[in-house]
Amino acid sequence: MPLVDVTLTEGRDPAQVRALIHALHAAVHDTVGARPEHIRVIVREVPRTHWATGDVTVAEMHTTATKEQK
Repeated sequence: MPLVDVTLTEGRDPAQVRALIHALHAAVHDTVGARPEHIRVIVREVPRTHWATGDVTVAEMHTTATKEQK
């Protein structure tokens, strides 16, 4: 029973998340031949303030990038 577990930052609309689930499900089915009813996909959304790279949160990166564009 394949399990695909994806973690993303929050902010995508439900249609985007649904499209991702569909594409992942299809990829698993096509590549490993698992029965569709046995494929599990979990999408976890994390607040941008709770995800950091190099001690800078995604929210801080976005704020900095926005200021630099002005």
